[in-house]
Amino acid sequence: MPSGSDTTAETAPTGPDADRPGPRSGPAVTPPTGGAVEGGDTAEGGETGTAAPATASEPSASEPSTSEPSTGERRPGRLRRLGLLARREARRSALAAAGGLALGLAFPPFGVWPLSLVAVAALALLTHGRTARQGAWTGFAFGVPFFLLLLKWLSVVGWDAVIGLSIIQAAFLALMGAGLALVSRLPVPALWPLWTACLWIAEEWARDRVPFGGFPWGRLAFANTGSPYTPLAALGGAPLVTFGVAVTGGALASAALLLWRLKRAGGLSPRGALPAAGAVAVAAAVTVAGFAVPIPTAADDSVDIAVVQGNVQQPGMDFLGRPMMILDNHVKATLNLAKDVKAGRIAKPDLVIWPENASDLDPFQYREAYARIDEAVRAIGVPVLVGALVDHPTKQGYVENQGIVWDPKSGPGASYTKQHPVPFGEYVPFRKELSKIITRLQRVPRDFYPGDHTGVLNVGPARLGDVICFEVAYDEIVRDTVNAGARAIVVQTNNATYGRSGQPEQQLVMSKLRAIEHGRPVITAATSGISAVVSPDGTIEQRTKEFTQDVLTARIPLRDGKTLADRVGAIPEWVLAMVGVLSCAAAITIGRRGRTDEKGQ
Repeated sequence: MPSGSDTTAETAPTGPDADRPGPRSGPAVTPPTGGAVEGGDTAEGGETGTAAPATASEPSASEPSTSEPSTGERRPGRLRRLGLLARREARRSALAAAGGLALGLAFPPFGVWPLSLVAVAALALLTHGRTARQGAWTGFAFGVPFFLLLLKWLSVVGWDAVIGLSIIQAAFLALMGAGLALVSRLPVPALWPLWTACLWIAEEWARDRVPFGGFPWGRLAFANTGSPYTPLAALGGAPLVTFGVAVTGGALASAALLLWRLKRAGGLSPRGALPAAGAVAVAAAVTVAGFAVPIPTAADDSVDIAVVQGNVQQPGMDFLGRPMMILDNHVKATLNLAKDVKAGRIAKPDLVIWPENASDLDPFQYREAYARIDEAVRAIGVPVLVGALVDHPTKQGYVENQGIVWDPKSGPGASYTKQHPVPFGEYVPFRKELSKIITRLQRVPRDFYPGDHTGVLNVGPARLGDVICFEVAYDEIVRDTVNAGARAIVVQTNNATYGRSGQPEQQLVMSKLRAIEHGRPVITAATSGISAVVSPDGTIEQRTKEFTQDVLTARIPLRDGKTLADRVGAIPEWVLAMVGVLSCAAAITIGRRGRTDEKGQ
C-alpha cells in the first residue's frame, strides 16, 4: 500500500481527461463535498470516476494534505502511515467489500446471478483512475469477503482453512485490481470494458493453474449457469461465459461513469448521453447474444442408466463411520434396484453408476469388499461403474481414487484414476515439514497418486467419460475426456464432508455448464447427494436430496458431435488473457512516457 507521499506523487487530474496519458497543466478540479456518490471523484490520488467525493476529512488533490509532513518535518513512522492510509481508504474498502459479498451471493446456494454484473461494475468503478497499489488494495478488499462467503463450506475443516484459502485466492484479485487501475488510464475510454473483461479472464486463468494445480472455484462462469450468458459456453467454454459477464459489467460501469461526468459538467443532455447509451447498448447486445447460440442436443444413440446414492452415516469429517458401512449402503440400494427390476416395477438399466468412494475399502485387498461388490453387480446383471480407493500397485503408501468398470461375468476391468487430487485434502504438499506445524494434516494419512490418462471407459453399451469430484471444475480435464471419445460425462463425487453447506450446489452447477459446453449429458453420482441427471442443454432432469438413500433411473442421449468449444479448446482463454496482460503493459509504457515528457518540459 502506498504512503501519503506516494499517493500525492502519483496524483492524476480529475475530469473527463483523466483517462488520457501525457503531460497536463492546470489545477485539478476539486469535486463537491457531500456523501458518497457512485461514479464520483475521490481525493486520494485525484482519481476520477470511482467512489466517493472529497469531504472535510479527505483533502482534495488540489490542496495539500494535512496528513503529509511539510518540508523539514520528520516523516511519519510506518505504522502511522499505514494507519493514515487505512483511514483514507476506509470508505472505498467498505464499498469493495460490499461488492465482494454481492459477488458471493451470485453463486449457489443463493444463486442471484445478476449480482455478478453489479460486482464487476463496482470493482471497475472503484479501481478507475487509481494507482496500481491502490487498485491492488481495493481488489484485495473485494476478494477476501467474496471468498469467505463462497468457501464457508470449508469451515467443516476449520475456519482457519477458510481464511487462509480466501486470502490466497484474494491475492489474485489484488493483482487484477492493480491491472484494472492501470488500464483505466489507457486512451480510447470506449475500450475500457474490453480491458476489464480480459483482466478477469487473466485472473481466472492464473487461479485455475497455481498454486498446486490451481483452484478455479469462484469463476464468474460458475455463477452464470442459468443466465443469458450460459449458452456462450458452447462456443468458448467457461472462459467465454466469464468474458460475456465481465464485458457487460464493464460496459455498465462505463455508462455510469459517463453519466456522472455529464452531471458534474453541468447537466445531462440527449447528445451528451449518447456515449453512455452506446455502452448500455453494448451491455444489452452481449447479454442477448447467448440466445443466438445453438446448443446441440440431438441424440446419436441412447442408453438406460441407474444412479445409486447409498448415503453415509453423517455429514462432516467423520462421514465414513465403521468400515464397509458406505459400501454396504450402496450394495443394499443396488440389490433393492435388482428386486424392483425383477418385479417389473422398473425397467432394467443398461448400466449402473456408483459414486466416488462408494467402496470405502480396497476391494483388491479386502475379500469382503470384493465379494459384496460382486454380489450387487451379479444381482443387477449389468456393468457397474464403482468408485473405490485402491492401494497403488507399485508405490507403497500411496492410494488411487478410481472409477472401476465391474462386469457381472468377468468382474473388475478397466479403470480411471483421478488425475487432479486435491492438495491438503487428498495429498499434503511438503508433508514432512508442514505436518510438524499443522497436526491436523495427520488426518490425511496417505497421499493420493494422480492418474495419467483420461477417463474414457466402455461401461456396457456406453462409452462414458469419467471425471471425479472437483475435476469437473477444471476445463482441460473435462475437455480432454470428451475429445478422447466420451459420448456422455459422468461425475463421480463424494461431498459428504461438506453436506448441507452449499458446496454440493456449487459443484452441481458446474455440471450444468459442462453439459452445454460439450453438448453431452452429465450424470452426477454422489455418495450423499446431490446426485443428478443433466441434459445436454443444461436442464437438470432429476436430482436427489442430500443425505438420503436413493436411485435415479433415466434414458440419456449419447452424442458423438463436438461443439466449437471442444474444437478451439483453450485458445480463446489464452488469447483473452494475453490481451489483458498486454493492456497492462501498454498502460505502464504510456504512463512512463507521459512522465518522461513532463520532465522534459
